[in-house]
Amino acid sequence: MSARAPRSTAAAPAKILKSKNLAASEPSFWQKLGPGLVTGAADDDPSGIATYSQTGAAFGYGMLWTTFLTFPLMVGIQMASARIGRVTGKGIAANIRSHYPPWLLYCFVGLLLLANTINIAADIGAMGAAVKLLIGGSAHFYAVAFGATSVVLQIFVPFSRYAPLLKALTFALLAYVATAFAVNVPWAEVVYATLIPAISLKTDYIVAIVAVLGTTISPYLFFWQASQEVEEQRATTGERPLKRAPSQAPRNFSRIRTDTVIGMAFSNLVAFFIMLTAAVTLNAHGVTQIDTSAQAAEALRPVAGDFAFALFCAGIVGTGLLAVPVLAGSAAYAVAETFKWPTGLGRELFQAKGFYLIVAVATGLGVVLNFTPIDPIKALYWSAVINGVVAAPVMVLIMLMACRPGVMGQFVLSPVLRLLGWLATGAMGLAVLAMLATATIQR
Repeated sequence: MSARAPRSTAAAPAKILKSKNLAASEPSFWQKLGPGLVTGAADDDPSGIATYSQTGAAFGYGMLWTTFLTFPLMVGIQMASARIGRVTGKGIAANIRSHYPPWLLYCFVGLLLLANTINIAADIGAMGAAVKLLIGGSAHFYAVAFGATSVVLQIFVPFSRYAPLLKALTFALLAYVATAFAVNVPWAEVVYATLIPAISLKTDYIVAIVAVLGTTISPYLFFWQASQEVEEQRATTGERPLKRAPSQAPRNFSRIRTDTVIGMAFSNLVAFFIMLTAAVTLNAHGVTQIDTSAQAAEALRPVAGDFAFALFCAGIVGTGLLAVPVLAGSAAYAVAETFKWPTGLGRELFQAKGFYLIVAVATGLGVVLNFTPIDPIKALYWSAVINGVVAAPVMVLIMLMACRPGVMGQFVLSPVLRLLGWLATGAMGLAVLAMLATATIQR
Protein backbone atom coordinates (compact mmCIF):
# COMPACT_ATOMS: atom_id res chain seq x y z
CA MET A 1 0.00 0.00 0.00
CA SER A 2 1.06 3.58 -0.52
CA ALA A 3 2.81 5.34 2.35
CA ARG A 4 0.75 8.46 1.82
CA ALA A 5 -2.00 9.57 4.12
CA PRO A 6 -5.43 8.42 2.81
CA ARG A 7 -7.13 10.71 0.37
CA SER A 8 -10.52 10.85 -1.25
CA THR A 9 -10.79 9.15 -4.62
CA ALA A 10 -12.99 11.96 -5.91
CA ALA A 11 -11.86 14.05 -8.84
CA ALA A 12 -11.05 16.91 -6.50
CA PRO A 13 -8.74 15.68 -3.69
CA ALA A 14 -9.24 17.82 -0.61
CA LYS A 15 -5.88 17.58 1.15
CA ILE A 16 -3.59 19.38 -1.28
CA LEU A 17 -1.92 22.68 -0.38
CA LYS A 18 -4.21 24.68 1.90
CA SER A 19 -7.46 23.02 0.78
CA LYS A 20 -9.56 26.00 1.82
CA ASN A 21 -11.83 28.33 -0.06
CA LEU A 22 -9.66 31.14 -1.34
CA ALA A 23 -12.65 33.47 -1.22
CA ALA A 24 -12.80 33.05 2.57
CA SER A 25 -9.44 34.69 3.24
CA GLU A 26 -6.98 36.74 1.25
CA PRO A 27 -3.85 34.66 0.55
CA SER A 28 -0.46 36.08 1.40
CA PHE A 29 1.94 37.14 -1.32
CA TRP A 30 3.93 33.91 -0.92
CA GLN A 31 0.74 31.86 -1.16
CA LYS A 32 -0.11 33.55 -4.46
CA LEU A 33 3.10 32.17 -5.92
CA GLY A 34 3.02 28.57 -7.08
CA PRO A 35 2.83 27.07 -10.58
CA GLY A 36 4.36 30.14 -12.24
CA LEU A 37 7.24 30.49 -9.79
CA VAL A 38 8.09 26.78 -9.87
CA THR A 39 7.80 26.68 -13.67
CA GLY A 40 10.11 29.66 -14.09
CA ALA A 41 12.67 28.30 -11.64
CA ALA A 42 12.59 24.81 -13.18
CA ASP A 43 13.48 26.43 -16.49
CA ASP A 44 16.97 27.13 -15.09
CA ASP A 45 17.75 23.44 -14.64
CA PRO A 46 21.27 21.96 -15.02
CA SER A 47 20.60 21.66 -18.76
CA GLY A 48 19.78 25.35 -18.90
CA ILE A 49 22.79 26.18 -16.75
CA ALA A 50 25.00 24.39 -19.28
CA THR A 51 23.41 26.25 -22.20
CA TYR A 52 23.71 29.65 -20.52
CA SER A 53 27.29 28.89 -19.44
CA GLN A 54 28.19 27.84 -22.97
CA THR A 55 26.65 31.02 -24.33
CA GLY A 56 28.46 33.28 -21.86
CA ALA A 57 31.77 31.51 -22.39
CA ALA A 58 31.52 31.61 -26.18
CA PHE A 59 30.12 35.13 -26.70
CA GLY A 60 31.00 37.02 -23.53
CA TYR A 61 28.50 39.81 -22.89
CA GLY A 62 27.22 39.58 -26.45
CA MET A 63 24.17 37.43 -25.60
CA LEU A 64 23.01 39.04 -22.33
CA TRP A 65 20.34 40.98 -24.22
CA THR A 66 18.46 37.75 -24.98
CA THR A 67 17.20 37.53 -21.38
CA PHE A 68 15.36 40.83 -21.84
CA LEU A 69 13.84 39.52 -25.06
CA THR A 70 12.68 36.22 -23.60
CA PHE A 71 11.05 37.67 -20.46
CA PRO A 72 7.90 39.16 -22.05
CA LEU A 73 7.70 36.27 -24.50
CA MET A 74 7.78 33.76 -21.66
CA VAL A 75 5.14 35.71 -19.76
CA GLY A 76 2.83 35.69 -22.78
CA ILE A 77 3.00 31.98 -23.61
CA GLN A 78 3.09 30.76 -20.00
CA MET A 79 0.12 32.91 -19.05
CA ALA A 80 -1.80 31.52 -22.02
CA SER A 81 -0.94 27.98 -20.86
CA ALA A 82 -1.95 28.69 -17.27
CA ARG A 83 -5.25 30.21 -18.34
CA ILE A 84 -6.09 27.22 -20.52
CA GLY A 85 -5.66 24.95 -17.50
CA ARG A 86 -7.58 27.17 -15.07
CA VAL A 87 -10.45 28.01 -17.43
CA THR A 88 -11.07 24.53 -18.82
CA GLY A 89 -10.06 22.41 -15.84
CA LYS A 90 -7.91 20.31 -18.20
CA GLY A 91 -4.24 20.29 -19.17
CA ILE A 92 -2.72 21.12 -22.55
CA ALA A 93 -2.73 17.53 -23.82
CA ALA A 94 -6.35 16.95 -22.79
CA ASN A 95 -7.41 20.11 -24.63
CA ILE A 96 -5.46 19.16 -27.76
CA ARG A 97 -7.13 15.74 -27.61
CA SER A 98 -10.57 17.38 -27.48
CA HIS A 99 -10.06 19.82 -30.35
CA TYR A 100 -7.45 18.43 -32.76
CA PRO A 101 -6.68 15.15 -34.59
CA PRO A 102 -5.26 12.34 -32.41
CA TRP A 103 -2.16 11.89 -34.58
CA LEU A 104 -1.13 15.46 -33.85
CA LEU A 105 -1.38 14.89 -30.12
CA TYR A 106 0.54 11.58 -30.30
CA CYS A 107 3.32 13.29 -32.25
CA PHE A 108 3.74 16.16 -29.80
CA VAL A 109 3.46 14.02 -26.69
CA GLY A 110 5.93 11.47 -28.07
CA LEU A 111 8.47 14.21 -28.76
CA LEU A 112 7.84 15.74 -25.34
CA LEU A 113 8.41 12.39 -23.61
CA LEU A 114 11.64 11.82 -25.57
CA ALA A 115 12.99 15.33 -24.95
CA ASN A 116 12.08 15.27 -21.27
CA THR A 117 13.74 11.89 -20.72
CA ILE A 118 16.96 13.13 -22.32
CA ASN A 119 16.81 16.29 -20.22
CA ILE A 120 16.24 14.23 -17.06
CA ALA A 121 19.31 12.14 -17.93
CA ALA A 122 21.39 15.24 -18.45
CA ASP A 123 20.15 16.91 -15.27
CA ILE A 124 20.69 13.86 -13.08
CA GLY A 125 24.14 13.33 -14.58
CA ALA A 126 25.02 16.97 -13.95
CA MET A 127 23.85 16.73 -10.34
CA GLY A 128 25.95 13.63 -9.77
CA ALA A 129 28.99 15.28 -11.35
CA ALA A 130 28.50 18.41 -9.22
CA VAL A 131 28.40 16.44 -5.97
CA LYS A 132 31.50 14.50 -7.04
CA LEU A 133 33.31 17.80 -7.60
CA LEU A 134 32.31 18.97 -4.12
CA ILE A 135 32.94 15.88 -1.98
CA GLY A 136 34.37 13.18 -4.26
CA GLY A 137 32.92 9.72 -4.71
CA SER A 138 31.02 8.17 -7.61
CA ALA A 139 28.98 10.43 -9.89
CA HIS A 140 26.97 7.38 -11.01
CA PHE A 141 26.08 6.52 -7.42
CA TYR A 142 24.86 10.07 -6.80
CA ALA A 143 22.87 9.99 -10.05
CA VAL A 144 21.04 6.85 -8.94
CA ALA A 145 20.39 8.37 -5.52
CA PHE A 146 18.99 11.58 -7.00
CA GLY A 147 16.77 9.68 -9.43
CA ALA A 148 15.41 7.40 -6.71
CA THR A 149 14.83 10.33 -4.36
CA SER A 150 12.89 12.23 -7.00
CA VAL A 151 10.61 9.27 -7.76
CA VAL A 152 9.97 8.50 -4.09
CA LEU A 153 9.11 12.12 -3.30
CA GLN A 154 6.66 12.40 -6.19
CA ILE A 155 4.91 9.12 -5.50
CA PHE A 156 4.88 8.83 -1.72
CA VAL A 157 4.97 12.36 -0.30
CA PRO A 158 1.55 14.04 -0.08
CA PHE A 159 1.37 16.94 -2.49
CA SER A 160 0.32 19.21 0.37
CA ARG A 161 3.90 18.86 1.61
CA TYR A 162 5.63 18.33 -1.73
CA ALA A 163 4.36 21.53 -3.40
CA PRO A 164 5.86 23.83 -0.71
CA LEU A 165 9.12 21.90 -1.03
CA LEU A 166 9.25 22.68 -4.75
CA LYS A 167 8.61 26.35 -4.00
CA ALA A 168 11.36 26.38 -1.37
CA LEU A 169 13.82 24.83 -3.84
CA THR A 170 13.44 27.90 -6.07
CA PHE A 171 15.74 29.71 -3.64
CA ALA A 172 18.57 27.48 -4.84
CA LEU A 173 18.76 29.63 -7.95
CA LEU A 174 19.93 32.58 -5.88
CA ALA A 175 23.29 30.81 -5.75
CA TYR A 176 23.92 32.07 -9.29
CA VAL A 177 23.16 35.65 -8.37
CA ALA A 178 25.53 35.31 -5.43
CA THR A 179 28.20 33.76 -7.66
CA ALA A 180 28.19 36.79 -9.94
CA PHE A 181 28.72 39.10 -6.97
CA ALA A 182 31.57 36.91 -5.74
CA VAL A 183 33.65 37.91 -8.78
CA ASN A 184 34.78 41.26 -10.15
CA VAL A 185 32.20 42.46 -12.71
CA PRO A 186 32.84 45.53 -14.92
CA TRP A 187 29.24 46.75 -14.65
CA ALA A 188 29.57 49.71 -16.98
CA GLU A 189 30.83 47.45 -19.76
CA VAL A 190 28.11 44.90 -19.01
CA VAL A 191 25.33 47.48 -19.18
CA TYR A 192 26.63 48.89 -22.46
CA ALA A 193 27.01 45.45 -24.09
CA THR A 194 23.53 44.43 -22.89
CA LEU A 195 21.73 47.53 -24.12
CA ILE A 196 23.75 47.88 -27.35
CA PRO A 197 24.63 44.31 -28.35
CA ALA A 198 26.92 43.44 -31.23
CA ILE A 199 24.55 41.11 -33.09
CA SER A 200 26.05 38.69 -35.60
CA LEU A 201 24.53 36.71 -38.47
CA LYS A 202 27.07 33.92 -38.21
CA THR A 203 25.71 30.39 -37.86
CA ASP A 204 27.06 29.78 -34.37
CA TYR A 205 25.51 33.02 -33.10
CA ILE A 206 22.09 32.20 -34.61
CA VAL A 207 22.27 28.66 -33.22
CA ALA A 208 23.08 30.12 -29.80
CA ILE A 209 19.99 32.36 -29.94
CA VAL A 210 17.82 29.36 -30.83
CA ALA A 211 19.44 27.39 -28.00
CA VAL A 212 18.66 30.17 -25.52
CA LEU A 213 15.08 30.42 -26.78
CA GLY A 214 14.73 26.64 -26.68
CA THR A 215 16.02 26.58 -23.11
CA THR A 216 13.87 29.42 -21.81
CA ILE A 217 10.72 28.65 -23.82
CA SER A 218 10.42 24.86 -23.60
CA PRO A 219 7.36 22.66 -24.27
CA TYR A 220 7.47 20.93 -20.88
CA LEU A 221 6.92 24.28 -19.18
CA PHE A 222 3.61 24.79 -21.02
CA PHE A 223 2.29 21.37 -20.03
CA TRP A 224 3.48 21.65 -16.43
CA GLN A 225 2.02 25.06 -15.60
CA ALA A 226 -1.37 24.29 -17.16
CA SER A 227 -1.59 20.98 -15.30
CA GLN A 228 -0.57 22.58 -12.01
CA GLU A 229 -3.37 25.11 -12.37
CA VAL A 230 -5.73 22.16 -12.74
CA GLU A 231 -4.20 20.53 -9.65
CA GLU A 232 -4.68 23.66 -7.56
CA GLN A 233 -8.25 24.12 -8.76
CA ARG A 234 -9.15 20.53 -7.88
CA ALA A 235 -7.36 20.78 -4.56
CA THR A 236 -9.15 23.85 -3.26
CA THR A 237 -12.62 23.55 -1.79
CA GLY A 238 -15.18 25.52 -3.73
CA GLU A 239 -12.99 26.13 -6.78
CA ARG A 240 -14.20 25.03 -10.21
CA PRO A 241 -13.03 25.53 -13.81
CA LEU A 242 -13.71 29.14 -14.68
CA LYS A 243 -15.94 28.21 -17.62
CA ARG A 244 -18.35 26.86 -15.00
CA ALA A 245 -17.64 29.45 -12.31
CA PRO A 246 -17.05 32.82 -14.02
CA SER A 247 -17.31 34.74 -10.75
CA GLN A 248 -13.99 33.19 -9.65
CA ALA A 249 -12.15 34.58 -12.67
CA PRO A 250 -10.95 38.02 -11.46
CA ARG A 251 -9.27 36.64 -8.34
CA ASN A 252 -7.66 33.71 -10.16
CA PHE A 253 -6.51 35.73 -13.15
CA SER A 254 -4.90 38.25 -10.79
CA ARG A 255 -3.09 35.43 -9.00
CA ILE A 256 -1.97 33.83 -12.28
CA ARG A 257 -0.67 37.17 -13.54
CA THR A 258 1.35 37.85 -10.37
CA ASP A 259 2.65 34.29 -10.18
CA THR A 260 3.65 34.09 -13.84
CA VAL A 261 5.29 37.51 -14.12
CA ILE A 262 7.37 36.95 -10.99
CA GLY A 263 8.25 33.38 -11.99
CA MET A 264 9.41 34.37 -15.48
CA ALA A 265 11.26 37.44 -14.18
CA PHE A 266 13.09 35.24 -11.68
CA SER A 267 13.93 32.73 -14.41
CA ASN A 268 15.41 35.36 -16.73
CA LEU A 269 17.24 37.14 -13.92
CA VAL A 270 19.03 33.91 -13.01
CA ALA A 271 19.78 33.16 -16.68
CA PHE A 272 21.30 36.63 -17.00
CA PHE A 273 23.61 36.07 -14.03
CA ILE A 274 24.69 32.62 -15.22
CA MET A 275 25.67 34.06 -18.61
CA LEU A 276 27.33 37.00 -16.90
CA THR A 277 29.36 34.80 -14.57
CA ALA A 278 30.58 32.69 -17.48
CA ALA A 279 31.39 35.78 -19.53
CA VAL A 280 33.31 37.66 -16.84
CA THR A 281 35.29 34.61 -15.69
CA LEU A 282 35.58 32.01 -18.44
CA ASN A 283 35.35 34.08 -21.64
CA ALA A 284 37.53 36.83 -20.21
CA HIS A 285 40.25 34.23 -19.51
CA GLY A 286 40.08 32.53 -22.88
CA VAL A 287 37.78 29.63 -21.95
CA THR A 288 35.21 29.64 -24.74
CA GLN A 289 34.03 26.01 -24.90
CA ILE A 290 31.92 24.51 -22.11
CA ASP A 291 30.08 21.21 -22.59
CA THR A 292 28.39 20.69 -19.21
CA SER A 293 27.30 22.64 -16.16
CA ALA A 294 29.78 20.65 -14.03
CA GLN A 295 32.58 21.57 -16.43
CA ALA A 296 31.54 25.21 -16.09
CA ALA A 297 31.80 24.94 -12.32
CA GLU A 298 35.21 23.26 -12.53
CA ALA A 299 36.52 25.88 -14.95
CA LEU A 300 35.22 28.59 -12.63
CA ARG A 301 37.32 27.50 -9.63
CA PRO A 302 40.82 28.59 -10.78
CA VAL A 303 39.42 31.85 -12.11
CA ALA A 304 36.90 32.90 -9.44
CA GLY A 305 37.98 30.88 -6.40
CA ASP A 306 36.61 28.07 -4.26
CA PHE A 307 33.65 30.02 -2.90
CA ALA A 308 32.22 30.82 -6.33
CA PHE A 309 32.91 27.23 -7.40
CA ALA A 310 31.02 25.82 -4.40
CA LEU A 311 28.06 28.15 -4.97
CA PHE A 312 27.86 27.14 -8.60
CA CYS A 313 27.91 23.42 -7.75
CA ALA A 314 25.30 23.84 -5.02
CA GLY A 315 23.07 25.63 -7.49
CA ILE A 316 23.32 22.71 -9.94
CA VAL A 317 22.13 20.27 -7.28
CA GLY A 318 19.35 22.52 -6.00
CA THR A 319 17.93 23.34 -9.41
CA GLY A 320 18.17 19.70 -10.46
CA LEU A 321 16.09 18.62 -7.46
CA LEU A 322 13.46 21.08 -8.65
CA ALA A 323 13.66 20.43 -12.39
CA VAL A 324 13.68 16.62 -12.51
CA PRO A 325 10.19 16.24 -10.99
CA VAL A 326 8.88 19.00 -13.26
CA LEU A 327 10.29 17.24 -16.33
CA ALA A 328 8.98 13.82 -15.28
CA GLY A 329 5.68 15.25 -14.08
CA SER A 330 4.97 17.23 -17.25
CA ALA A 331 5.62 14.12 -19.35
CA ALA A 332 3.33 12.09 -17.11
CA TYR A 333 0.54 14.67 -17.32
CA ALA A 334 0.81 14.77 -21.11
CA VAL A 335 0.82 10.97 -21.58
CA ALA A 336 -1.93 10.33 -19.03
CA GLU A 337 -4.18 13.02 -20.50
CA THR A 338 -3.59 11.62 -23.98
CA PHE A 339 -4.88 8.20 -22.97
CA LYS A 340 -7.54 9.51 -20.54
CA TRP A 341 -5.81 8.02 -17.50
CA PRO A 342 -6.37 9.50 -14.02
CA THR A 343 -3.76 12.20 -13.48
CA GLY A 344 -2.34 14.21 -10.66
CA LEU A 345 0.38 14.31 -8.03
CA GLY A 346 -2.46 14.72 -5.55
CA ARG A 347 -3.68 11.18 -6.13
CA GLU A 348 -2.60 7.99 -4.43
CA LEU A 349 -0.32 5.59 -6.31
CA PHE A 350 -3.10 3.09 -7.01
CA GLN A 351 -5.51 5.83 -8.07
CA ALA A 352 -3.23 6.95 -10.91
CA LYS A 353 -0.98 3.97 -11.68
CA GLY A 354 -0.35 4.93 -15.33
CA PHE A 355 0.52 8.51 -14.39
CA TYR A 356 3.07 7.43 -11.78
CA LEU A 357 4.41 4.73 -14.09
CA ILE A 358 5.41 7.44 -16.58
CA VAL A 359 7.04 9.45 -13.77
CA ALA A 360 9.06 6.39 -12.73
CA VAL A 361 9.93 5.23 -16.26
CA ALA A 362 11.03 8.67 -17.50
CA THR A 363 13.19 9.21 -14.41
CA GLY A 364 14.52 5.65 -14.48
CA LEU A 365 15.48 5.86 -18.15
CA GLY A 366 17.16 9.16 -17.40
CA VAL A 367 19.30 7.44 -14.79
CA VAL A 368 20.06 4.47 -17.07
CA LEU A 369 21.23 6.74 -19.91
CA ASN A 370 24.06 7.87 -17.66
CA PHE A 371 25.40 4.28 -17.68
CA THR A 372 25.38 3.88 -21.47
CA PRO A 373 27.96 4.94 -24.08
CA ILE A 374 25.49 7.67 -25.04
CA ASP A 375 26.53 10.84 -23.27
CA PRO A 376 23.30 12.83 -22.81
CA ILE A 377 25.09 15.65 -21.03
CA LYS A 378 27.21 16.53 -24.07
CA ALA A 379 24.00 16.69 -26.12
CA LEU A 380 22.54 19.40 -23.90
CA TYR A 381 23.23 22.30 -26.21
CA TRP A 382 21.67 20.60 -29.21
CA SER A 383 18.76 19.27 -27.20
CA ALA A 384 17.96 22.89 -26.40
CA VAL A 385 18.01 23.65 -30.13
CA ILE A 386 15.67 20.72 -30.76
CA ASN A 387 13.36 22.02 -28.05
CA GLY A 388 13.24 25.31 -29.91
CA VAL A 389 12.19 23.56 -33.10
CA VAL A 390 9.53 21.45 -31.35
CA ALA A 391 8.16 24.32 -29.27
CA ALA A 392 7.01 26.44 -32.21
CA PRO A 393 4.14 24.20 -33.45
CA VAL A 394 3.06 23.46 -29.87
CA MET A 395 2.90 27.20 -29.20
CA VAL A 396 0.74 27.68 -32.29
CA LEU A 397 -1.80 25.20 -30.92
CA ILE A 398 -1.73 26.80 -27.47
CA MET A 399 -2.41 30.24 -28.91
CA LEU A 400 -5.16 28.96 -31.17
CA MET A 401 -6.87 27.28 -28.21
CA ALA A 402 -6.40 30.25 -25.89
CA CYS A 403 -8.04 32.55 -28.45
CA ARG A 404 -10.88 30.18 -29.30
CA PRO A 405 -14.29 30.73 -27.62
CA GLY A 406 -15.09 27.04 -28.11
CA VAL A 407 -12.22 26.24 -25.73
CA MET A 408 -12.10 29.27 -23.43
CA GLY A 409 -15.70 30.48 -23.49
CA GLN A 410 -15.81 34.16 -22.52
CA PHE A 411 -12.23 34.01 -21.23
CA VAL A 412 -10.31 34.16 -24.50
CA LEU A 413 -7.01 36.00 -24.21
CA SER A 414 -6.97 39.77 -24.03
CA PRO A 415 -5.36 41.70 -26.92
CA VAL A 416 -2.18 42.26 -24.89
CA LEU A 417 -1.76 38.57 -24.06
CA ARG A 418 -2.57 37.63 -27.64
CA LEU A 419 0.17 39.97 -28.83
CA LEU A 420 2.76 38.62 -26.38
CA GLY A 421 1.82 35.00 -27.05
CA TRP A 422 1.95 35.34 -30.82
CA LEU A 423 5.20 37.34 -30.59
CA ALA A 424 6.71 34.48 -28.59
CA THR A 425 5.47 31.97 -31.15
CA GLY A 426 6.73 34.06 -34.05
CA ALA A 427 10.11 34.65 -32.42
CA MET A 428 10.60 30.95 -31.90
CA GLY A 429 9.61 30.15 -35.48
CA LEU A 430 11.79 32.90 -36.97
CA ALA A 431 14.78 31.88 -34.89
CA VAL A 432 14.55 28.31 -36.13
CA LEU A 433 14.11 29.41 -39.76
CA ALA A 434 17.07 31.80 -39.44
CA MET A 435 19.23 29.01 -38.06
CA LEU A 436 18.32 26.66 -40.91
CA ALA A 437 18.78 29.37 -43.58
CA THR A 438 22.12 30.53 -42.20
CA ALA A 439 23.40 26.97 -41.96
CA THR A 440 22.40 26.33 -45.60
CA ILE A 441 24.03 29.51 -46.91
CA GLN A 442 27.32 29.01 -45.06
CA ARG A 443 27.55 25.23 -45.71
